[in-house]
Amino acid sequence: MSEQIAYLNGEYLRLEDARVPVLDRGFIFGDGVYEVIPVYAGKPLRLAAHLQRLARSLAAIKLPNPHTDEEWAQLLAELVKRHPWADQSIYLHITRGVAPRNHAFPAVTKPTVFMMSGPLKLPSAEERSAGVRTLSLEDFRWQRCDIKSIALLGNCLLRQAAVEAGCKEAVLFRDGWLTEGAASNIFVIENGTLLAPPIDHLILPGITYEITLELAHQHGMPVKVAPISEAQTRQADELWLTSSTNEVLAITELDGHPVGSGRPGPAWRQMSEWFEAFKRDLRSGAEGVASAGVTRAGAPVEAALAGTPAAG
Repeated sequence: MSEQIAYLNGEYLRLEDARVPVLDRGFIFGDGVYEVIPVYAGKPLRLAAHLQRLARSLAAIKLPNPHTDEEWAQLLAELVKRHPWADQSIYLHITRGVAPRNHAFPAVTKPTVFMMSGPLKLPSAEERSAGVRTLSLEDFRWQRCDIKSIALLGNCLLRQAAVEAGCKEAVLFRDGWLTEGAASNIFVIENGTLLAPPIDHLILPGITYEITLELAHQHGMPVKVAPISEAQTRQADELWLTSSTNEVLAITELDGHPVGSGRPGPAWRQMSEWFEAFKRDLRSGAEGVASAGVTRAGAPVEAALAGTPAAG
């Protein structure tokens, strides 16, 4: 594997040389937010949408955004350029910075900004052809899952329980209603209609979630965004999970019971074809990071990335 270069507080350096003080509030309190941005052929997927979500998370924890969208775009473009992989996964991490240990926010703060990139690792051919196993669990996380917080212990405990059961992911329910996965959004197919839980404070607004809904609308697949009961989920014709690193993946087993036929269903196969076509357009520049789901507010970001060569 090629040497990984990180960005830390204005400096590009080898990942193993990056250091953060122990009094950083991210280390002490988990006081920060993050983003994960897929890169295809050197092109970040919907960068404007990712930066908008980052800004919302920062505002929710009352942490001033340390950069403009244009500055973020330039930093990310430079990080992508420093690595040889055409397809990458960018991890972006911002904390409130270093301060004496006190639960209250410091009066003056200098955020810690960290970014790293690695090769984009997508589901295996076997996972795509056979689907994946999942475990249902009660969603015991906090009440602000819409914030992409670095404090992910609840998510880690839920994912670990799924892994220990031999499963890919946890499917979470709160008071009898579907929320999401430990690190993914969950969709239901019922009588040919794509069902999606509405985005609220209990669900992270996923970028791939948005793309999936857009592709369904674009190609005429019926869509309904509404609360989904646990009973509906367990009786689904198909279940999908979506995320930046899993794209759209079929769930073929829940709690040891087959979902539908126990194989990836026809609706998933259709969505998979649409998503692959979407990625081909992105790689060629036809889709680009300015997409149907991003407003013109993102235009300066796209301009900043114009001419950025694909790595590799």
